[in-house]
Amino acid sequence: MDWDQFDLNPKTIAALKKADIKSVKEILHLSGADLQRLMKLSSADTQCLLKTVSHTLRRNSMLTALQLYQDKDPFTSQHQKLSLGCAVLDSLLKGGIPLVGITELAGESSAGKTQIGLQLCLCVQYPYKYGGLESGAVYICTEDVFPSKRLQQLIDQQHKLRADVPAEIIQKIRFGNNIFVEQAADLDTFQQCLTRLSLLLARGMARLVLIDSMAALFRADFGPADAALKARYLQAFGARLHSLSTSFRTPIVCINQVTDAVSESEAAQCSCRVVGSRVTPALGITWSNQLLVRLMARRLWLPQHSPAAAPSPGSRRTLSVVFAPHLPPSFCYYTVQLEGVKGIK
Repeated sequence: MDWDQFDLNPKTIAALKKADIKSVKEILHLSGADLQRLMKLSSADTQCLLKTVSHTLRRNSMLTALQLYQDKDPFTSQHQKLSLGCAVLDSLLKGGIPLVGITELAGESSAGKTQIGLQLCLCVQYPYKYGGLESGAVYICTEDVFPSKRLQQLIDQQHKLRADVPAEIIQKIRFGNNIFVEQAADLDTFQQCLTRLSLLLARGMARLVLIDSMAALFRADFGPADAALKARYLQAFGARLHSLSTSFRTPIVCINQVTDAVSESEAAQCSCRVVGSRVTPALGITWSNQLLVRLMARRLWLPQHSPAAAPSPGSRRTLSVVFAPHLPPSFCYYTVQLEGVKGIK
C-alpha cells in the first residue's frame, strides 16, 4: 500500500511505515486504542487516520432514482446478496440472503435449519466473486451446544460442495478461525452478546449474524400473562438487530421454531394428531413484523409402507418463501448430505 497517496500528515505516514502496516484492512481490524499504542500517535492523529482510510473504502452513498432503476451499481445493499452455496437455493432467493434486514428460517425439528445456518457461516467467508462477503460470522446459540463436529465435516467437504470455487482459494480460507460462537441462555446474556457483537462488526471481523434460535430465549421466561412484556422485548431486540444490520450492511439470520396450528373444533375434541404441514412460526405477529424475509423449511416424511421411508441423510426437504418484499411465494426441494445442503433441480 502506497501511504503517500493518502491525505495524511507526514508524521502519520512515517508511523505507518515504521509499524509495518501494509493495508487498510490491518488498520480497521485494530481498535483506536490499539492503533494509538502501536503507532505511538496522539488520539487526534489516530482518529484522523481511521476517518481517512474509512472514506477510501466507502462507496458513493448518494444514488439517484434513475441509477437505481438502471441498476448502475450492482453492489448496493439492495442488490448484493449472501449466497447459500448452492445454485438451486440461490435461484429460489434471487441471489441469496439480503444484506440488510432480518431473515427468519423457521421449521420443525430435523428440517435442516441448523445445517443451512452452518453453511451460511462458511459461505460468508468466500470472496465477493463467489457470493461471499470476505468476512467472518457470529453464531449465537440459545439452547443447544454449538455443533462443532458437524462444522468440521462441512469444512473438510467444501471442495465437493463448492465445485465452482478454485481449490487454491478454498485452501487459503481458514474457515474455523472466522466463526465466533456465543452462548446465550437468557435475555440478559443475549443483550450482552449484542454489545460484543457490535464491536466485531465495527472492526470488520464479521458480516453475518446467526441466532439459533430466537424462540428459546422467550420459552421459559414468559407465560401467557406476560404477552405485553414479551412483545416489548421482541420489538426492542428487533429494532437493535435492524440497527446493526443497517449500520454494517450485515445480514441477520434468525432460526425459529414452529407450533402446531390447531383449529377450534380440534381443540374442543382434544385432538392431538399431527396435521400435515399446518404449523406456524413461533413468537407471533409481533416478531413477524420485525422480519424482512420469512423462509420455512420442512422435511417430507414418506409413507411407512414405502421402501424409502426410513430416515436417511439424503431425505428430501423443502425450502419455501413465506413472504419477502422482492420474492413471490415459491419453494424448492433440497437434501442434507455429508458435504452440506444441496438443492434439487
